[in-house]
Amino acid sequence: MKMEPELQTSTGSIRTGGNRGLLPALYQTVWRWHFYAGIIFAPFLILLAFSGSMYLFKPQIEGYLYRDLLTVREVGASRLSPDQLSAAVKQQHPGLSIQSITLPDDAKSTVTFSVMNEGAQAVLYADPYDGKVYGMMDAEKTFSSFFKKMHSQLLLSGTLPNRLVEMAACWGIVLTVTGLYLWWPRGRFSIWGTVLPRLGKRGSRPFWRDLHAVPAFWLSLFILILIATGLPWSGVLGGQIDRAANATNTNTPPYAYLFSGQPESITVAKDIADNIPWAAENTPVPNSISGGYVRLSMNEIAAIAERQHVLKPYTITMPRGDSGVYSVSTDHVKPGKEVTLHVDPYSGAVLTDVRYQDFGVMAKLITLGIAFHEGRLFGLANQIIGLVTCLGLVLISAGSYVMWRKRKPSGTLGAPRKPKDKRVMIGVLAIMAVLGILMPLVGLSILAILIVDLVLISRIPALRRWLSS
Repeated sequence: MKMEPELQTSTGSIRTGGNRGLLPALYQTVWRWHFYAGIIFAPFLILLAFSGSMYLFKPQIEGYLYRDLLTVREVGASRLSPDQLSAAVKQQHPGLSIQSITLPDDAKSTVTFSVMNEGAQAVLYADPYDGKVYGMMDAEKTFSSFFKKMHSQLLLSGTLPNRLVEMAACWGIVLTVTGLYLWWPRGRFSIWGTVLPRLGKRGSRPFWRDLHAVPAFWLSLFILILIATGLPWSGVLGGQIDRAANATNTNTPPYAYLFSGQPESITVAKDIADNIPWAAENTPVPNSISGGYVRLSMNEIAAIAERQHVLKPYTITMPRGDSGVYSVSTDHVKPGKEVTLHVDPYSGAVLTDVRYQDFGVMAKLITLGIAFHEGRLFGLANQIIGLVTCLGLVLISAGSYVMWRKRKPSGTLGAPRKPKDKRVMIGVLAIMAVLGILMPLVGLSILAILIVDLVLISRIPALRRWLSS
């Protein structure tokens, strides 16, 4: 009697003959896509997890690294006004151009200025009680700027690195979902190797497989949430999310004016001001409606912010040009306190007032998601959850590499074989096409892989043999 062959999985075996041939073919196809995606994108995910884990603890790390810049020597009886501080800064550093000032909520914190110093963007720290400048740093070389650029652009310039990061993040979602499918118990169920690792089999493939699969199972929900809450910042999918929120009226109202109609300006808030909440980044910035020759002082703008109940820390950004406006903004550490004001620099009229309560449902959810992504939604516990997730992602990726090296035959890549049942391949490609529509860079990369497979790999026997198990 002829026995049906079996496909060995981590938790059992699947018969490949008879009417159940589709199941192992599907498993093999998913495994193959999971394998290639892991080989290509795991290094990017490790880098994103490392940089993200560092950025999570930005307040504590910068508080230690720059304690001499961020903390006042002695708390005084009263603070200098914004105009007095600006005058003191310019007296100590003639030639500086002040772009914005951030007023802290902590009596022990210095005031932060964003300035142009000899044509370069810099951050300056001043004592709010006597105006003494504690120091100035290149804005591109601070701890947070370094790891933010690593996290979003791999420390490179241009659009391409940002797109690679977005592609890796999107494939991280695919890897997590396909990994859960591969993890799902088949055949005989055992708690070992499914929800608990088989630690007794050190040095063996099951040991490394469990270090890859079991933590991935426990962390899968957090990995998906962490990736998803970072995607609103992405270049391609982030734009789609913003457009979808606007189309469904679940984002921020495009403008919220008290004294004027829709602005003629095409400038958006993120182009001119710092500390802007995500939901207000693309709100159009109005021009001054009154015109004049004498601008209001920063003291007067700060007084307006106080009257409008804007909580510190908030940033006052200077007007650009004669028709520019003051911006008062805070992407507050406490979600729900976000505010974006645009104030006429001559009359003091509040032209734009957008707050958390003005956000639509999607914008509110994304705002909370971003706070979770940055580790500030519920304090230290949020940071620890993010850190464990990031470290787990590094462990999962590293474990997959060791597992691959152990199972890879000499002289080949060791990829799972392509299943012979084309029905399964067509079905999986249809699913991938849907994912490609939802995540355009995933679709573009799938298309590129298929073209390489048809045009290059299929025509070069040596390359085809190397890519096969």
